[in-house]
Amino acid sequence: MNPTIKTFPTTKFIGKNLSFTYADYRAFELWSSFMPRRREIQNVIGSELYNIQINPENFDFQPNTPFTKWAVVAVSSFDNIPDGMETLEIQEGLYAVFNYKGNQANVAVFFNSIYTEWLPNSDYVLGSHPQFEILGEKYKNNDPNSEEEIWIPIKLRDL
Repeated sequence: MNPTIKTFPTTKFIGKNLSFTYADYRAFELWSSFMPRRREIQNVIGSELYNIQINPENFDFQPNTPFTKWAVVAVSSFDNIPDGMETLEIQEGLYAVFNYKGNQANVAVFFNSIYTEWLPNSDYVLGSHPQFEILGEKYKNNDPNSEEEIWIPIKLRDL
């Protein structure tokens, strides 16, 4: 597990969001409502989809702790927001970027190893900015050959 450390620039997004817990995981519902309407969004930058998770302060990753998930695309401006969609802006931040290959059945184990193995043994601690996945051209839902980038917010550990 060898991530690349990158700075993600301040970026504007338009899409839909839903709050839920890991025990009541409703990402499929969110994406099912977003995908048929994504072409209504104007001023789109690139072809990537972003699966963004915003955790509350001191998020504990427990099954019943709520968080907000966003299904979005990057945009150059917030002009012409489709009905029922919302805006989100992520400020510039430092991230550990992991490449994940495989279907969604194994992604929870991958995330667990990031948080329980890589992060505690790195020079970083978890940052408070959003975590997200970039679903690009190589992403294929529930395909064993699917690839995505996982962006984990980090900051340098205090010495």
